[in-house]
Amino acid sequence: MGERAFEIGNESRLLEFIRDAARGDDLILTDGGEPIARIIPITRAKGQREFGSAKGLIHMADDFDAPLDDFSDHM
Repeated sequence: MGERAFEIGNESRLLEFIRDAARGDDLILTDGGEPIARIIPITRAKGQREFGSAKGLIHMADDFDAPLDDFSDHM
């Protein structure tokens, strides 16, 4: 998996480069030799998400929804 440069105006090979990106390569779009954009592959989550896997990692204060003193003038 590498990185390839694609000069604007060479659209005939764009589909080939997009397929390379889908296989894991980065594609740098250039205009006059200057990089202007990057096409990167989409990374997908590995494995199935498991319900409850974050149990015990998040704590919410008992008064999290209590009115804030800073907004007492607006209530």
